[in-house]
Amino acid sequence: MKSQLDEIIHQPARLRIMATLAALPGNESVDFVYLRDFLGLSDGNLGAHLRRLEEAGYISIEKTFQDRKPRSYAAATARGRERYKAHLAALEEIISAPAGGRKAR
Repeated sequence: MKSQLDEIIHQPARLRIMATLAALPGNESVDFVYLRDFLGLSDGNLGAHLRRLEEAGYISIEKTFQDRKPRSYAAATARGRERYKAHLAALEEIISAPAGGRKAR
């Protein structure tokens, strides 16, 4: 196997977050509430995963105010998109590789 799984992305909720953000064109972002509802996560759970991805440099978070209400937007960074693609390649290698190069009986 050539590619390595990314331990940060491999966690299921973070994989779903990265899949959602990487599907956006360019530097587009999504609102925290949309992401929370779309993924079915709690505020605290989503916040913790977003923080971990941001610390790794895989996403950026922009905090703004709209009508005096705080709003947070998340977007995949170039590094995050690269790491996500590499993680998918590693998963693809696992899925498509024969069992240890041996023929099944």
